[in-house]
Amino acid sequence: MLTRDSRLPPGPRWTPLGQLLPLRRDMIGFLAEMKRQYGDYVFFNIGHLKCCLIGEPEGVRTVLVTNQKNFVKGRPLELARELLGEGLLTAEGEHHLRHRRMIQPLLYRSRLPGYADAMVESAAAVDRRWQDGQTRDIMVDMSDLALVISGKTMFGADVSGEVREISTSLTAAMRLFTRVTVPFSEYLIRLPLPSSVRFYRARARLDATIYRLIRERQKLGTDGGDLLSLLLGFSGDRQERLPDPEIRDEALIFLLAAFDTTALSLTWTWYLLSQHPEVEARLHQELDTVLGGRLPTWADMGQLVYTQKVVKEVLRLYPPGYLLARRAQNAFEVGGYSLPKGTLTLMSPFLMQRDPRWFQEPERFDPDRWATHDPHHEPRYTYYPFGGGPRLCIGDGFAWAEVTLVLATLAQRWQPRLVPGHPVELWPLLNLRPRHGMRMTLHARHPARVQAA
Repeated sequence: MLTRDSRLPPGPRWTPLGQLLPLRRDMIGFLAEMKRQYGDYVFFNIGHLKCCLIGEPEGVRTVLVTNQKNFVKGRPLELARELLGEGLLTAEGEHHLRHRRMIQPLLYRSRLPGYADAMVESAAAVDRRWQDGQTRDIMVDMSDLALVISGKTMFGADVSGEVREISTSLTAAMRLFTRVTVPFSEYLIRLPLPSSVRFYRARARLDATIYRLIRERQKLGTDGGDLLSLLLGFSGDRQERLPDPEIRDEALIFLLAAFDTTALSLTWTWYLLSQHPEVEARLHQELDTVLGGRLPTWADMGQLVYTQKVVKEVLRLYPPGYLLARRAQNAFEVGGYSLPKGTLTLMSPFLMQRDPRWFQEPERFDPDRWATHDPHHEPRYTYYPFGGGPRLCIGDGFAWAEVTLVLATLAQRWQPRLVPGHPVELWPLLNLRPRHGMRMTLHARHPARVQAA
């Protein structure tokens, strides 16, 4: 319990609804304004829920690393269990640790070269479909591409024929997270509301795909070196077989990671390049020099220096995981303040990575900042697009490689340009999406097609 002389952080006054309405109107804008008004620690309520926004690196480290055993996943991921079950993203304690240890070998850096060919081949297929002068929703194309890559690398399956249905179902299911700030939303979803009906239909469609993939791999009965082989106990590294519902949960999380993390990173990359032709020109120069018109390979990663700076800068400005939430199981201290049991701590990579204390001209898209940026001269959690601590995203290396190789494949040939007047508005669901998609017109760079190496 808090003692009488305990001290809460500053914040707006307590009311029955608290900050529910401004948070629902503009979540990121509201959090940015709270930080501007009150500083690095802000205490406020959403109905009965006590919240603390943490805006400085040491406080983030306290929650994610130093005192991480006191915290469990917060409200957004509690709600996510309705879709994702008890997989890596949502599980806690021993269940999470056991699954993470099982799956981690698939994503070791030594395994990434084996995935590179599938990433590049899938991107090359998109290149062949695109046509000069076409107007397309780049977010849709990148989502479909990421799902195809995930199907090949994690499931050993070609899902290209049903990728639109999967993508549509994931989009419908993700709308559940518009309710994340609504008190008792975990109970409202049980009511037969139209939005709830749409969610459960979408979840059923996704389940049908996942269980079909499981059955097909069971029939093969061989180790394909992928996620399903591992979870079904076919891998030579591990003979333990998970129950089908647990396999379903992990498989769906990997589909979601492709759809709503890698795809969004690529979408924001195309947007930023279209708004900064000088950066795009530098990128093209490197790609032309290193690749000379051929498709990239894993061996090229070390030479794609500027390309990777572009990716790093995109993840600074538009981290898909824009907000991390952890709920305190016991009272705790952070930043000189004392906070009660049950407090929902909120940490925003989006806000931290745009803080002028850590990044000069933070709103400017400048990949060259990473040539001189020295992380050893500042706190660890000024840049954390994939989270941190024991719950660091297990697929961060995979995502980094995929974004880099897809970008290198397509940017050689194409210069997408935002359709004039197309609105670009942040839509914070589970990850940071553009609310209206990303309508862009394709412009070919060279008449000759990129040839395979």
